[in-house]
Parts: sequence; structure tokens; C-alpha cells
Amino acid sequence: MSSFLRKLVRKKYVDPFNISDTKLSRCLTTLDLTALGIGSTLGAGIYVVAGQVAKDTAGPAVILSFLIAALASVLAGLCYAEFGARVPKTGSAYVYSYVTVGEFMAFVIGWNLILEYVIGTASVARAWSSYFDSLIHKSIQTFFRDNMPMSIGGLSPYPDFFAFGITLLLTCILTLGVKESSRFNNIFTGVNLLVVLYVVICGFIKADLSNWSLPKPALNSTTDKAGDGGFLPFGFSGVMSGSSYLFLCFWEEVKNPQKAIPISIVLSLFGCFLAYFGVSAAITLMSPYYLLDHDAPLPEVFSQVGWDVARYIIAVGAVCGLSTSLLGAMFPLPRVIYAMASDGLLFQFLGTVSERFKTPVAGTLLSGLFAGFMAMMFDLKELVDMMSIGTLLAYTLVAVSVLLLRYRVNSFNQYRADDGDSLILNDTSSIGYLQQMFNHKLRTPTHLSETVSFWNITIICVLNIAESLILIFLEDFISSGVWWSIALVSVVCLLIFILVYSTWLQPQNQDLVNFKVPLLPILPVISVFVNVYLMLKLSSATWIRFGVWMFLGFIIYFAYGVWFSLVDETLPNFTIVNEREDEQNETRPLLK
Repeated sequence: MSSFLRKLVRKKYVDPFNISDTKLSRCLTTLDLTALGIGSTLGAGIYVVAGQVAKDTAGPAVILSFLIAALASVLAGLCYAEFGARVPKTGSAYVYSYVTVGEFMAFVIGWNLILEYVIGTASVARAWSSYFDSLIHKSIQTFFRDNMPMSIGGLSPYPDFFAFGITLLLTCILTLGVKESSRFNNIFTGVNLLVVLYVVICGFIKADLSNWSLPKPALNSTTDKAGDGGFLPFGFSGVMSGSSYLFLCFWEEVKNPQKAIPISIVLSLFGCFLAYFGVSAAITLMSPYYLLDHDAPLPEVFSQVGWDVARYIIAVGAVCGLSTSLLGAMFPLPRVIYAMASDGLLFQFLGTVSERFKTPVAGTLLSGLFAGFMAMMFDLKELVDMMSIGTLLAYTLVAVSVLLLRYRVNSFNQYRADDGDSLILNDTSSIGYLQQMFNHKLRTPTHLSETVSFWNITIICVLNIAESLILIFLEDFISSGVWWSIALVSVVCLLIFILVYSTWLQPQNQDLVNFKVPLLPILPVISVFVNVYLMLKLSSATWIRFGVWMFLGFIIYFAYGVWFSLVDETLPNFTIVNEREDEQNETRPLLK
């Protein structure tokens, strides 16, 4: 049993002298990464989801939903950037957690990233199909409903072969190689940005500020879910629910990942937020939010104000935008599968890289077929409901991993023992645990300071979950000013503050890294709280489907991955030959 448990926490060694070794083509520049980041998010979000969130979830306050989602992505993106600066290896959060937390947690994150990218790809393909169908008066939907109807609960009313075909086409483009697909992406992203700029400028020309202060509409077939009117028709809860529709993907195949990833994250987020803010503000100012079209809000809102020519201009932007968004959603999927298969956690044939295209062909084709099948069989609503939970969980675990890494005696890129555990030796200081919690005199981490940081971070995560549950389930009591609910929230906040202050006092390791998360531990803790809160806002049906997905993943891992993992074969044969104590009462290993 002890040997089995050690397998679950064994860590992957990353050779600092060969940190950029990879069989995949690393050919993307900062411009390519920025275009890929913008292109992946300015698709379904701009042309479909913005209108849906405004109509059904947040009203004109959709602009606040995008702001909150952007801030959450910034916090998570900073954590991703520090990891990318340390370990620019294919696999994103999967590799990062493998070298810091352990194998089982890495598998959980990697398995959820696969879910995120599959569902993201399928949902964008379905949105592409629905948007195109609305422009030709729903001819595709009518044909398949009449000839191939499906009456199965939880599935689409009809099989969308058009969405399936779109996904296969983009899969073939990705199989040809990263640089070829990035050229296609850069061109389409440029066209998409021009159309978005056109929509924002023309939309503000036809804006009517009274649409942000509408009275509560009378109930009818169009306004039965219109809320209470005004700028916040669905309240703050609606704003937070709308925030969960956004997600951000990160990529690592770049010539200089240590410098390009932080820059590309900042530029992508800033550009995407401006576009989301402008478009969502424009369409909610042009029309009452409850009259927006559900499938194609942009062309329909311009038709309402008499600008029919804009319909065709927007159609061009939608084709480019949804295509680049589909490419951006598919891009990381085969590479996460490649990383997990290369480590032996998934079937190894999925990690075979083509000598000609420098891409994992088997993993790309299989993941594309899977995503295409999901797009064909499930409706957009069911896909969107599943899209957020994997992303938010990955965001959360990456933020926690950053905290654990920075307070360790030895970071992951320095020393590893033969069994994969960190060389954390006994602390020789006589100071007690409670004293160390508020001791600010140490300059470098010790075993005791690392232990204090570990338990602080663990308890902070538990308290974040408790605080989120309190805010969600006692929302009515808190908003009504019930004293005991406010007192409960305040007590939990105070405990979190004390533990964050204690963690801030602990010494951090001084690794030389091109980028580090600022204001540690405050920003990662805020990131964890926001992500956990948004996860708990998801429906129970989403959690049930997520549970089924995780159950399948555990079967694969415990029946195959844990026994065929190759991580032990990558570890160096470091041996402790002596110890010495330095001025800061810490013990350092001497290695041979």
C-alpha cells in the first residue's frame, strides 16, 4: 500500500539544461501566440454567447460579466505565465502540476484539460453551424429535424453533420503542422478584428441609452425570462453566472517561451476584453436585451435598426471569427494528449509524432473525431454548460501549485531524489510551529517554514470553498442584512486574512525566473476564490456529468496509467553524500 501511494505523488523531473527539448515543432512567435489567443476567444463569445448571456442571464450588465471573467483570467494567466517561464513543455497545467504536486493530481488536471478542449471545440463547431444556419433561414436544422429527428433526453434534437464536418476540416489543418495552421489563424484573426471594430463603431452610432434603464417588461412569449428590467435585470447572481461563459487557453509552442508567454497573455486578454466590452455594450444599447436573437444576435440587431447591409459584413466576420475560435480551442487538445501519452499515463500510440509534420497525428485525429462526435450529438446549451468546469478546476490547481512551489525548500527544477520526492531534509531550528507562523526573520525556506506554508495554503483552500458556499446558499440572507449571515461571512474572511498574512511572512525560494507572479500569496488566493465560486455556481446536472467523466478517467489511470507511467525512467540518480547547515538554519544537500 505504501508503494502504491508513493506512485500517486511521484513527481516528474525536468532537466534544467534540456528544458526546451521536444519532438513537436516549436515555431510560434509572440505575434502568433497573441493572434491565437485573440482568435480563440473572439469567435462564439462575440457572435453568439454575448447575445445569449445578455438575453438570458445578465442583461446589459453582461459587460460586468466580461470584466469579472477577464480579471479571473488575468489572475490565472499570471500563474500560467510563471510556470511557462520555468517549464515551457507541451502539456500546459498538466506538466506544471506533474513537477510540483505529483502524478495523480497531474492526471486529474490533464484529464480535465482534455474535457475542456473537447467541449470547447464541440461548442464552437455547434455555434458555427447554428450561426451559419440562421443566415440561411435555418434550412439545415429544418432538413435534419424532418428527416433524422432524435428524441433522446440530453441530446440534440437532430444530428448536426455540418458541425461534424467543420471539426474534421480543422483537424486536418492542424495535422499539417503548427506553423501552417498559425498562418491561417493570423489572416482570419485580422479580418475578424476589422469586423468587430465595424460592429462597435456602427453600434454606438445607433445606441440608445434608454435600453440600459428599461422598466420591467410585461410577460409574454418573448419576455417570460426577461428579469426585472434596468441595468441589472437578473441581479448580481446573473452577472456572476454570465462570467462563467468565458475561458482562456494558453499555448506553449513558441521560440522563446520564457518571454513570449507572459506578453502574449497580457496582450490577448486586453484585446479580447476591449472587443467583448465594445460588442456587448453596442448590442444592448441598440436593442432591449430581451429582444436579442438567441442564435445570431449581431446581424439581427442591425436588421432591427434598418442596417441590413451590415448582416453580410458581420457574416464574413463570423465565418473568420468562429473558424479561428475553433482552431484555438482545438490547438492545445492533441498536445495535452501527447504529453500524457508520452509519460505513459494514456495509451502511448497517442504520443507518436509524425516525422514529416512534427505533430502527434494519431492524437490529433482521434481528438478531432471525438470533438466532432460531441458537436454532432449534443446541443449548444449542454456543451456550454460543461465547458467551464474543467477550465476553472485547472485554473484553481495551477494557482495552488504556484503557492506550493514558491515556498518550497527546493523548487522543482533543482533537485529530485531517486523516488521522485523533493530533497526536503529535517530543519534544525528550535523554533516552534506557531512561532514560525508569524516569524519574518528567515530569508530562505526551511523545512518548518515550508510545512507552515503548506498547511496555511491547504486551510485557505478549504475556507475559500466554505466562503463560496455561504455566499451562494445564503445570498438572500446576506443581501437582506441578516446579522448572523454577515457575521459568518466576516469570520471566515478574517480567518483567511490571518492565514494569508502568515503565508506572506514565510520566506520564498530565490530561483532565477524571467517572470514571477507579483503580490504573492494575495493574487493566487484571490484567483482560487473566484474560480471556486464560479465552479459552485454551475448546475447540479453539470456536476453529475463531470462526475461521470472523472469516473472514466479514474478507470484509465488506475487500470493503466499508474502501472505504465514512465516518470521513474526520467529521474537522475542524485545521491545525498553529506549535509551542512548554513546561517539561516536550513539544511542543504550536497549531491554527486
